[in-house]
Amino acid sequence: MDEQKLTSIFSALADPTRRAIIARLSSGEASAGELAAPFGISKPAISKHLKVLENADLIVRKKDAQWHRFQLQSDTLDVASHWISRYREFWEERLDALDAYLKTNESSNR
Repeated sequence: MDEQKLTSIFSALADPTRRAIIARLSSGEASAGELAAPFGISKPAISKHLKVLENADLIVRKKDAQWHRFQLQSDTLDVASHWISRYREFWEERLDALDAYLKTNESSNR
């Protein structure tokens, strides 16, 4: 897995406004104005957020006549999810081993 790609994904998702944009786009495409509305931020500010998300390949810009629409790029989220799942499996195994150890010690102390 490309470390730089993973870093750009997690950096983009580190900001709560960008996570909210991703959440909004999970229900369908939207314009920059529609995405900016809940935040009450300027067009340049929303453009910066959208550019970060585009550079991380989390969203894609589509041109619809003279309007630009944004769409979630779910394959990129799958990359992050796969990376996280490797560590989830690791910790679940560790916690299961700890649970077994504690149960063994608890029963031998009785």
